[in-house]
Amino acid sequence: MVEIVILAGGKGTRMRSSLPKILHTLCDKPMIHWIIEEALKVTSSVNVILGHKLETTRPVVEEYPVKVWVQDLENFPGSGGALMACASHLKGEKIIVINGDTPLIEEQDIRELMKVDGDVVVGVMRVEKPNSYGRIIMGGEWEIERIVEVKDATPEQLKIEWVNSGIYLFRREIIEKYISQLDNSNAQEEFYVTQLVELAKKGGAKVVAVEVDAHRLQGINNKKELAEAEAIKCREIKNRLMEQGVIMHLPETIFIDAYSTFEGECQLEPGVVIKKSRIVASKIKANSVIEGGEIIDSEVGPMARIRPKTRLEKSKIGNFVEVKASKLKEVKAGHLSYLGDSEIGEGTNIGAGTITCNYDGKGKYKTKIGKNVFVGSDTKLIAPVNIGDETIIGAGSVVNKDVPQGALALSRPPLKIIPNFFYKFFGKKGEKKGE
Repeated sequence: MVEIVILAGGKGTRMRSSLPKILHTLCDKPMIHWIIEEALKVTSSVNVILGHKLETTRPVVEEYPVKVWVQDLENFPGSGGALMACASHLKGEKIIVINGDTPLIEEQDIRELMKVDGDVVVGVMRVEKPNSYGRIIMGGEWEIERIVEVKDATPEQLKIEWVNSGIYLFRREIIEKYISQLDNSNAQEEFYVTQLVELAKKGGAKVVAVEVDAHRLQGINNKKELAEAEAIKCREIKNRLMEQGVIMHLPETIFIDAYSTFEGECQLEPGVVIKKSRIVASKIKANSVIEGGEIIDSEVGPMARIRPKTRLEKSKIGNFVEVKASKLKEVKAGHLSYLGDSEIGEGTNIGAGTITCNYDGKGKYKTKIGKNVFVGSDTKLIAPVNIGDETIIGAGSVVNKDVPQGALALSRPPLKIIPNFFYKFFGKKGEKKGE
């Protein structure tokens, strides 16, 4: 049996953030979730080591069926200290250890280590800027003598091109035998997993290297690296969707999160943002934002915003229209409107400037609009209110009570016209203002 241990207890100080590093997101999904999902494709026995801000990280990690262990950061900091937290509880024949800051890792990267015969297998890679990566000291072809952490490396060792990817495979006996021998006699005064490699080699174990994909195994240590990794992940998401039939115009300008789904032939114009939404056979026009929406056989935008708990079906939502927590079926809302906490029936037209006034400062209320209703421009609907089928709401009206089926609702102050007032106010007829 294979077990996986994800080391995710560190403080991540180089991120310069109050948010724990593993909770920073790529395409709106926490970094740690990407890693856990790939690990669970390999084995159902996944362990996650937490420590820093446990009250924040633990609920996020426990959204998955994993075992959580707590690292003693004060007394046993470092990757080796993290492994100590669960070492005595591991039952797998082979133990795969992964750093919790490698969100681009894939199932195949983990399985590559499992194909190699060795008591210890280390994923190694070449990167353009090795910077903080530990250097691999080779003793022969694909044989490893030890791994030197950057702050303990000599200038000569820093020139070594092979670096540590942070993914390892250990036979369980190696961990059982040497985990208690780890010490913190190093520049960082931390306990390192890499020391296990050296101890195993000195004890006669077979320690080998396997090359892994540097793009997928590079760790995330700062906001720049996070942004670069997110760009890769977002591109993967969009490429997959385009292969499945989604049309994207200038896809590099489009953002789609890790949770959204598409069905049928959908079309996305430049600048579109889609988060936690279901899009079915619809066209989303330029610079529109869809968050938590269900868009079915509809057209949205340009420059429209669909907010959570909204369902559009066979509807057209135009520019600068915002819809929130509403259900619209066969509805047209062409311009400059806000439709919140509403239900709107088939054949209804919403005029420009219409607002459902759903919030009174304490609570939110519902607006129900029936079928085949014509709502004139610049209408205010004061919720809670029900508009019956086949009614007309006159432009500029303020509607604060129910309107029965077939009626006209009109609320306008009388128009007052004062002849020649312009000239009385500004002067004689023909003179220009300001003269």
